[in-house]
Order: sequence, then structure tokens, then C-alpha cells
Amino acid sequence: MNRLKKIYCRVFQLCFRAVLPILPYREPKLIEGFQGVPEVLHSHKIERILLVTDPGVYTLGLTSPLEKELKESGITCTVYKDTVANPTSANVEEARMQYLEHECQALIAFGGGSSMDCAKAVGARLARPKKSLAKMERLLHVARKLPLLIAVPTTAGTGSETTLAAVITDAETHHKYPINDFALIPAYAVMEPNVTFGLPPQLTATTGMDALTHAVEAYIGRSTTKQTRAAAIEAIQLIFENLPEAYQNGKNKEARSNMLHASYLAGMAFTQSYVGYVHAIAHSLGGRYGIAHGLANSVLLPHVLEAYGSSAHKKLAKLARICNISDSENDAEAANAFIAHIRSMNQFMNIPDTLPGILNEDIPMLAKYADKEANPLYPVPVLWDTDKLEQMYHKVQEVTNYDRTGNSDHSGKAA
Repeated sequence: MNRLKKIYCRVFQLCFRAVLPILPYREPKLIEGFQGVPEVLHSHKIERILLVTDPGVYTLGLTSPLEKELKESGITCTVYKDTVANPTSANVEEARMQYLEHECQALIAFGGGSSMDCAKAVGARLARPKKSLAKMERLLHVARKLPLLIAVPTTAGTGSETTLAAVITDAETHHKYPINDFALIPAYAVMEPNVTFGLPPQLTATTGMDALTHAVEAYIGRSTTKQTRAAAIEAIQLIFENLPEAYQNGKNKEARSNMLHASYLAGMAFTQSYVGYVHAIAHSLGGRYGIAHGLANSVLLPHVLEAYGSSAHKKLAKLARICNISDSENDAEAANAFIAHIRSMNQFMNIPDTLPGILNEDIPMLAKYADKEANPLYPVPVLWDTDKLEQMYHKVQEVTNYDRTGNSDHSGKAA
């Protein structure tokens, strides 16, 4: 990255950090269990809601207990169940039209990060009906109060129930972009571990590592506060202690509850302190190839941390010591032990070291998207330009039918 751009990025980040204490961050109010939802809605004089979810969650019947609670309380619940893994602008418009047709008064986001993002974007379009989602990209372009939004996380990983972010994929261009605005923070979050019992082990693994990515990137960035550092540390400890058990025994209520709490804490940390290049790269991969965000983060995290090198060693070493992963006084050794621990967790949970389908001709474009998202907003330990970002795509590129030099190889091996 050239010197002028580096100066611009760091000055931008310093200014943003300076105003952190006066920015209108807020924590969602917690609702313990589904039974508390009707009471909250009645207190806001709401009689009709739109519940936004995805086909998998709906087919498993996870929304049924909440729908029953609402019906028994005299609240009409309309369900939009077609949210895709990387929610598109088309999803948002379909759900918005359903909201308007049924004269709904509030939104319930029920599911993982995709359903949360879709519901937030629906709220943004309802608040700003004359403004397209594309024009709300990046920071503070909503600037209007949304309809009441209640978040019900079914995966312990995205932290979307706490954040000001929604990530949407343009249905026509496939460009995946973030919308960040304080208005997008849900008013309430429902903690109900029972809805996570039926998650497949692999989804438990990748969403859990997604939460770890949130916490680690927030902690090692340059815009932390005492509060976000504490939240990130607690989240990391809870994930290391509980994710392997939740992966192996999905019905362990304590492990599931702790993972929901970890996801919430990690969400609180990165909402204020932001993430880094892992997320920027993962978003571009999700937009282009539909790669699930949690999987992309899981695979990318150790590669990016390693590539940060000495710029991240001190903070990673501190995490390694706090989590009893290393007692080495040498920062580089302790940091490398922390990265190795992440790799061993991935291996234990059968998370691959590479991602399929990344084409060489796409990488320059993907790197430009990542650069646009991350710089100057993300307070990363070290600044990268598109050339360095391109290297990260190659690091995680699965070499099968298309090698890293662009040569076809139908044997499945690199040429």
C-alpha cells in the first residue's frame, strides 16, 4: 500500500476511535426464552409481525414454538422463509413486500446471520423506502429508525443479534457488501438454547469459528476499548472451552448456552472495535461463489493471522497466555501456538484448510472488493494493498481442476 493511502487509513481509524465513546452504540435487551416475546410485543402495542427465516430453519420446525406463543397471545405472525445463505437484494424486496401486504408492525429475525441480515435490510428499506440498498452500503447511510426488530439466533456464531451490520449480495452483480448503521442494532435478542440443539455438527463448527473470528479480529485490531477487550477475551475462552463439546454433543445444553453467550459477547466486541481482513475476504467469496460465511472465516482465520506476522504477535501472545495455550515469554512463539491451536480445532471439527471453486481470473476483482470494504474502515494490525490480499485468496484456493497458474489439470493435481 502506498504511503499516502496508509496515512489516510490510519488517520481515518484514529478519528473513528476518538469518537467511539460518544457514538450511539447500544446493547439489545435480552429476552430469556420464547415466552417473553409476546409480553414485549404487547408493551409496544404490536399486533402483527413478520418473522424472517430460512428454509432449513423453517423445515426443521424451529419457529413453531414461537409461532404458537404468538398465536396464543393474539399476535398475528406472517412468515417469510426464503432467505438464502448469502441473502440477496431480491430476498429483501420479497420480504419487504410481504411485510407491507400484511400490514405488519415489527420484525422478528429468526435464524443465523443470513436471516438476521435479511431482516435488518428489510427494516432499512422500510425506514428508507426511496433509497436502494446499494446506496446504503458502508457506514451510516440508513440514518432512520427501523420498525421494532427482535433477533432470535439459532446459531452460536454470527453475533448478528448484537451488531449494527447487515451484509447483502446484489442479486444481479453478485457483489456482496456491508451496510453499517446504529439503526440496525436489534432492540431485543432472545436467548433460547433449545433451538440450537438440532444444528448439524458441521454448522455448529463453522458458526462457532465465525464467533471466534469476530472476537479475535476485534481484539487484535487498533480500535479496542476496555469493554470490547474484556468481551472478546471472555468470548474466546468460552469458545475454546465449549465449541468442541457442542460439536461432539449437540444436545449439551450448557455447552450450547455458553456458545450463545460467547457469540453475543463476540458480537458486542466487533460491533464497536470492528473486524479485519478475514471478514473482507470472506464477504467477497460469499458474494462471488456463495461460500458460507462461517466456513470462509474458519478457513481464512489461521492463514490471515499468520500473514499478519509480528504486527499481531504481542496481542495473540497475550491471548495464548490468558487461555493457557502457551506459557512462553517469547511473543512470536506464544502467538504461533495460538494460531496452531485454531488450526487444531479446525482439524478436530473436520474444517478444511482450503476452499473450493476460487478461480484465478476472479482473484484481482475479489481483492478489489476486499480492499474497498476493509480500507480505511477496519483497524487491522497491518495495512495490506490488493497485491497482498490476492495472496490470501491463493493461500486458501483449493488446487484441483484449476491450478494457481491458471492451467487446467483434470487429474486433480496441480500442474
